[in-house]
Amino acid sequence: MTEKPPRSRRADYPHLRPVPTRWADNDVYGHVNNVAYYAFFDTAVNAFLIENGVLDPKTSEVIGLVVETSCRYHAPLSFPETLTAGVRVARLGNSSVTYELAIFGEGADEAAAEGRFTHVYVDAETRRPVQVPEAMRGVLAGLLPNHLE
Repeated sequence: MTEKPPRSRRADYPHLRPVPTRWADNDVYGHVNNVAYYAFFDTAVNAFLIENGVLDPKTSEVIGLVVETSCRYHAPLSFPETLTAGVRVARLGNSSVTYELAIFGEGADEAAAEGRFTHVYVDAETRRPVQVPEAMRGVLAGLLPNHLE
């Protein structure tokens, strides 16, 4: 039997943001449903990009399309907790970015869930891959692990 890797901690992520849960996030078992975690991940990344002035969903000429996702669940969470999403960049490629994310329960230092997703950056009109814009690349570089201290 293989040993599970240790869970991420808050200090492993250069960007943290609060994520309030909603009543609708809970499933019939009384905990946040698995699909809600993907919405938390997407919200954390896109809010970061918008707040840093490198994405405007209505007018940006370059947008990121999610091409791959995954999530590992460690502990249940439930409404009405306010969670924390951690964001970091695992890989900053020519036209793609792979993000690593974690969701932490209130007051918890270890992740309740950890995920990854990859954006491929495309021309907003043609949907053909393009280079990650330099301004965005600069902002995302701050989320690489070597920026943690």
